[in-house]
Amino acid sequence: MSVKIRKLRNYKHLFFDLDRTLWDFDKNNHETFMDMYDKFQLREKGIENPSEFYDIYQHINFALWETYKAGQIEKERLNFSRFFHSLNVFNVDDKELAANISEYYIKVSPLKSNLYPETIETLEKLKPKYRMHIVTNGFEEVQFIKIENSGLQKYFEKIITSERAGFKKPHTGFFDFALRETDAQPKESIIIGDDPETDILGASQIGIDQIWVKHKPVKPETIQPTYAVNHLREIIDIL
Repeated sequence: MSVKIRKLRNYKHLFFDLDRTLWDFDKNNHETFMDMYDKFQLREKGIENPSEFYDIYQHINFALWETYKAGQIEKERLNFSRFFHSLNVFNVDDKELAANISEYYIKVSPLKSNLYPETIETLEKLKPKYRMHIVTNGFEEVQFIKIENSGLQKYFEKIITSERAGFKKPHTGFFDFALRETDAQPKESIIIGDDPETDILGASQIGIDQIWVKHKPVKPETIQPTYAVNHLREIIDIL
């Protein structure tokens, strides 16, 4: 059930995050990893448990993404380092292998097309009434492929990436850029996303309402968004 925090505004622009909001990042990522494990014969290299390798990668990748969002590393270093360091945990010190895996991941992952349940149904209901856009920190060269390959492109007017904006969410510069690009005003806009920091707090800093999409339970819940939902379909009831 949606949780109403304050009076509903007359929204015209809906800004959707992509990964883990509409596009099922975890499922698509896991499928890519299993494909990659077989393709590069990682078992023969001493990595016997693909699930353990995946869990270690997730931990390392999360830490590197935090440094990337803070502007402390470039995306090329992130792409390589997350696999190189993951391999190192299993005593595989092979820069060429890490580079090849990184290249494979960037090419194959965005071709996956798993969306969260009710994504298309929800967008179909909303499209006739609102101007809808994507706002994402993901790499530009892969986000457009994800959107097209999963059938999302027709629902959105603008695809706004952090690389185009010159800022990453939650920086206010990102949201200012998004508003300018779409000719939108904060009071007529709402952000729909899964990340309490980059989406919810980021938008609130410049007076944009938010819908926090919690596909999984979140503890502790210290963030107070305008609205919170557990399923995308609930957005229709709010709007």
